[in-house]
This record gives sequence, structure tokens and C-alpha cells, in this order.
Amino acid sequence: MLRRLAVLALALFTLSLATPRAFSATPPVIEDRATLVRAVYRLVNERLALMPSVAAAKWATGTPVHAPEREAQVIAAAGRRAEELGLDPRPVRDVFALQIRLANELQTRLIAEWKAGAPPPGDPAPSLGGALRPRIDLIGQQLLDALYLAAPYIGTQNPDTAVDLLDAERLSVTERAEIVAAVRQIRLTTPASLERAKRAGLLRIGLPADYAPFAFLTADGLAGSDVALTGQLAHAMGLTPVYIRTTWRGLIDDLTADRFDLAAGGISVTPARSAVAGFSHPIAQGGKTALGRCADRTRFSRDSDIDEPGVRVIENAGGTNEQFARRHLTRATLLVHPDNIGVFAELLAGRADVMYTDDVEIERLTRHEQRLCRLTGDVFEPAEKALLALPTNGFVEAANRWLASPEAQGVPQALLHDAIEH
Repeated sequence: MLRRLAVLALALFTLSLATPRAFSATPPVIEDRATLVRAVYRLVNERLALMPSVAAAKWATGTPVHAPEREAQVIAAAGRRAEELGLDPRPVRDVFALQIRLANELQTRLIAEWKAGAPPPGDPAPSLGGALRPRIDLIGQQLLDALYLAAPYIGTQNPDTAVDLLDAERLSVTERAEIVAAVRQIRLTTPASLERAKRAGLLRIGLPADYAPFAFLTADGLAGSDVALTGQLAHAMGLTPVYIRTTWRGLIDDLTADRFDLAAGGISVTPARSAVAGFSHPIAQGGKTALGRCADRTRFSRDSDIDEPGVRVIENAGGTNEQFARRHLTRATLLVHPDNIGVFAELLAGRADVMYTDDVEIERLTRHEQRLCRLTGDVFEPAEKALLALPTNGFVEAANRWLASPEAQGVPQALLHDAIEH
């Protein structure tokens, strides 16, 4: 139960999986590297914020500040859990030991002030064993989860920025820098695997989250057929899904850097990706076709009308759309946009004329935006779409077992249809 509470407290939402509809559950959130790292320091602050109450409880009962036996047990347990998560246990033990030392120093200062005549805490004092220690233990569980999720990113954050995330009221600049230095030593030492995910209780799912109907952001949160599908897959595996932001350009690099276990979001099966990673059984398919303003349907009634001087074709960076355009366009001007979402605004604003993208994306988009239309009937380079993972870590096999199971029959198609309709 504590494991589930810990995950929930990190705001990693589990999808309700009683129905295959993509939009029937509370939308989950998607985490990026900054929020994952911030979660670590937020939990350090939360633990420290309990220390005045801990000091008050000890002051009221005459309990010593230092509890060597309990402290040793907490540090040892953190190290054991770190090993289960594939983290180097030594820096994890160091982070917990440092928190305990700084907490003891804060409690000692507060009690000294009360002894010297400062106003003592109000009555009644909280219960140390009945209320405070269970909360501290829960924060410790949450912190271990947060360290596991943030480990691939911790070293990428500016240390000065991290220092600013810590409680300046209770910690000196030197103490905050000491915490950041300790946290920055955290690292994963075992590669991603199905076994490691099961020990963590978490399935880390990478998503560009800019490709409707597969995975995209709404005003309410994350939506799409691949979001719902991977939520059901995680549920079948007994894991909590955690959605982590990636990009089309960085998809393979993030996967090989162990930043997530499985990637989704409308990923086309290509030879280049297959050379590095493994794909699940296909869950959808689509081909490239032209999208533009409905007012230009006469101007671009044939694909040969598009590859002409003065025509501006826009594509999102790093994905198969850009690759398609570079292979086939020789006369039109190619504009590369940082993400897939902003492309449509560029078309509507008249700053670009045409986008080549999958017909399934166009089918959903044109239901919601009546100023944009499919321009031609041609479909090029049809490709299957699937879930992506490293080929040797067990996730492709696990996904395929579930996709082939009776409970998953027809689910990918139903979810995709639902996402297109909505």
C-alpha cells in the first residue's frame, strides 16, 4: 500500500482501465526531465519541513534528538531498495544519511532555542511514533521512486538551479549545495529490464505527445489511443504507468540512455529504428498524404502541384514526416518546425502551404479544424505503427504477449477509432 501511495503522491496518475475508451478516464500527466528532478528536491524539502514538529515531539517527551539504531535502519533499508531499483546504493545511502544529519542539526538548534527561552511549540505536541515517523517513512519511499525516475536526468541540471529548489529558510547555502552534490551522484547501474520495472512497480513510457490521435495534450491532460493502450498494458503487467516526455529527434537516444522502458505515441516501424530497437506487434498503420488549407484544394489537387518552386512544405523535426519530405521534394521549400503541434498553426496563418503526414492524423485533425483539408487522394509509404523498446530487455515480449491475449483482441483498433472520433 505504501508503494502505491508513494506513486500517487508524486502525481503519477494511474489510468482507470475498466473500459477501453481513450477518453473515459482521468487524463494522466506527462513528466519531463525538469519536473522529475524537481520532485526529488521537493521531497527533500517536505521531509525537512516536518523537523520542527519532530523536534517539538522530542522536546515534549524528553526523547533524544539522535536515534542511532533507527537512523542506521533507515539508511540500510534505503540502500537495499536502491539495489532493487537498479540504483547505485552508495550515493542513495549518502543522500539519506545527509538528510538525517541535517534534520538532527535543525532539531538540535530548535530545542536549544526553546531551552534558552524562545517560545516553545504549542500544545499538544504531535505524536512521534503515531503520526510523524510514518509520514517520514512515506516520504522516504516517495524519494526512492523519485530518484529512480530522475536518475537519467539529474546530471543534466545546472547545480545552481537545483540549489534554488531547496528550502532556503531552513538550510544554509552550504547545506543546500551539499544536498545537491550528493543527489548528483545518483545513477542507475543496471540496464532497463522487465524485472527491474516489476521491482520498481513502474512502467516508464516515453511519448513525444504531439501526435494526435495517438498521444497528445489537451486542456485536461494527456490523451490518445497509445496513452490508453499503454495504460492497459501496464495494468496487465501489474505496474503503474509513468509518462515521460521525449521528442521525435531524441526518441532513440533517450531510449538507449535508459530514460524510459517503452516508447509509444504513433511510432512508425522503420529500418533505421529497427536496427537499434525492437517493435511490438503492429497496433495501427498509416501512410503519408498531403494536408493544407481547404482554400488551396484546387491549387494543390495533385501531388505534382506541391513540389514546385514557391510552395512551402512544413514538417515537424526529427520524425518520419521530415524524412519523407527530404526524400521526395526537390523543388519546393522545406520548413522544419520544432514540434508537430505548431505546424498546423503555421498552415492556418499562411506561413506554410502543405504538410505531409499520416492519413490517420489528418482524419482526426480535419474533424476538429474545418479550415484544414486533405489535399490529394494519394497515400505514400504506408507503414505500421507499434510500441518501441530495446530488443533485449523483455518489454517487447511482454507487450506482444498482452497484445496476443484474448483481453487485448480488438482493443488497439477500438482505442484508435475512439481517439479519432474525439
